[in-house]
Amino acid sequence: MIPGDFQVKKPTKSQMWKLGAVGVLGLGMLAGVTLVLIFVISAWLGRPVVFGFNEGPDQPIAFPHVRHVTDLGMDCTFCHRNVTEGAAATIPSAGLCLTCHMTVGDGLAEIVKLREYGESGRPIDWVRVHRVPDHVRFVHEAHIRFFTQAQGVEAQAVCSTCHGDVTATDKVRQVRSLKMGDCVDCHRDNGAPTDCSTCHF
Repeated sequence: MIPGDFQVKKPTKSQMWKLGAVGVLGLGMLAGVTLVLIFVISAWLGRPVVFGFNEGPDQPIAFPHVRHVTDLGMDCTFCHRNVTEGAAATIPSAGLCLTCHMTVGDGLAEIVKLREYGESGRPIDWVRVHRVPDHVRFVHEAHIRFFTQAQGVEAQAVCSTCHGDVTATDKVRQVRSLKMGDCVDCHRDNGAPTDCSTCHF
């Protein structure tokens, strides 16, 4: 090979446009992946922040906790019936709500929606607000029993320990991180076991 024979071909204009488009697309994908990672990491380290200034999600039916709990004096356990018996608190079905609202609430838009759910037999597709990781076992009944029996606290006050004062907001939102450190600190403060097998399968 004679020195100077090899020359790099200059890319054509169409090749330059294609390379530029690939570069812009790659940069956009990198920005998207970065935003997703920031969201996932922030949700893991603290309370999950939903775009909307950390307010709760919109629900299929805007349920007024203030009206039911503060004004009418209903207890959390009236609607979330399984909270004193099992692991999950459970969300009430349309049928439970309709025990009152078949006759109460005529003309209100949210009650109309509720009755439509009841008539169609479809479940209300509530948006989940509070969540612990899948490898964590959280039993509501044990926590309610401990605080109501051992410390004489009403069930409603026990619920607000983790869920906050839901009667003070229009939308339910997660107010505590519900991460391991939060739970372990609460267990230490209340003399509950801190062994790994208490909460982890």
